[in-house]
Amino acid sequence: MLYAIIGEDHPGSLQARLAARPAHLERLQALQAAGRLVLAGPCPAIDSPDPGPAGFSGSIIIAEFASLADARAWADADPYVVAGVYADVAVKPFNKVLPA
Repeated sequence: MLYAIIGEDHPGSLQARLAARPAHLERLQALQAAGRLVLAGPCPAIDSPDPGPAGFSGSIIIAEFASLADARAWADADPYVVAGVYADVAVKPFNKVLPA
């Protein structure tokens, strides 16, 4: 099943995010290589594709996992969680409707 993983950044966590980004991307690339990643990306803190020092307000990942517990365990081990970037992480079942 698909799950949405929605991370909300702590204010002022841009430097920690940048430092943890290579490890974060490595895990996402592993999901992609396994054919389990639907989409992933950050949410800019301002209305701009490059928010500069304003940073990001969080991230969204939609990927396939065997269960909600597996998705939660994967999310809890994310380098952004370990580095203290995320203040909160929600993990929810997700039904993709479009595009088909």
